[in-house]
Amino acid sequence: MRARYGVPLGIAAAGAAGLLYSAGFEARSYRLRRVTVPVLPPGMRPLRVLQVSDIHMVSGQRKKQRWLQSLAGLRPDFVINTGDNLSDQEGVPEVLDALGPLMEFPGAYVFGSNDYYAPRLGNPAKYLFEKARGQHGLNGNPPAVNVLRNPWEDLRDGFDAAGWLNLTNTRGTLKVEGVEIGLTGLDDPHIKRDRYALVPGGPDKAAAFSMGVVHAPYLRVLDAFTDDGYPLILAGHTHGGQLCIPFYGALVTNCDLDTDRVKGLSTHTVDERTSYLHVSAGCGTNRYTPVRFACPPEVSLLTLVARG
Repeated sequence: MRARYGVPLGIAAAGAAGLLYSAGFEARSYRLRRVTVPVLPPGMRPLRVLQVSDIHMVSGQRKKQRWLQSLAGLRPDFVINTGDNLSDQEGVPEVLDALGPLMEFPGAYVFGSNDYYAPRLGNPAKYLFEKARGQHGLNGNPPAVNVLRNPWEDLRDGFDAAGWLNLTNTRGTLKVEGVEIGLTGLDDPHIKRDRYALVPGGPDKAAAFSMGVVHAPYLRVLDAFTDDGYPLILAGHTHGGQLCIPFYGALVTNCDLDTDRVKGLSTHTVDERTSYLHVSAGCGTNRYTPVRFACPPEVSLLTLVARG
């Protein structure tokens, strides 16, 4: 009996323990990633930017809400929200409550696909299959049908009422202690809502510094921002791979970005131009796959400093 069933039972027990850890502990083990990025013009004072991404709020996630509220104690110069705030059609009030203290600071936002559409139960292995086929989201796949819509307009109205800039395929400017920061944003490339032709011209020449903002870091978007000369691009979407292999890393990015740049700070080069790219691993998960392994949820505090 022992020889016949011992190994399978051991494997099952290890799998159950891993699932319990990834869902019960790591998915709620929130972290702050601190990054220094040398992108500002010489002589400009440092700027502290808090990037919040992929909250995927589900009603009742009190620990996540309290943690997000506590981040106001970091006193950032401004906040950038890179989308996917929702994973529940009833989650808008709780997102606005969680981000309420942060909305006291200047900020801007773009939306992701999960802000527009409610999640649905599916096979998590589809991301591996899509990677093998070179297909991601609606990019090469048939349009989604019979999907439930989230009340994203209520979320937009809440952010707008707080004074945050809506960067949906548009440009804007934040003033931080008299310094103008140029922001160029795109709607979510994962569902083909990005319209770079609406935001041409590169960095705002009247601003002291400019950056690009987008939810999903698809290469076509990174190429466009970099080719136009933006020194920094902020994105989310990847969840850092969400289920990673220790000492190896992520298996997928859920877009056409390579896994070496699935989270954190890296660079993107087009011809002879190079931009810094920061991809947030996000602080949530789809409600139907509430697990993380070797990839804890996070928010990033970027300190922008002068070049050289």
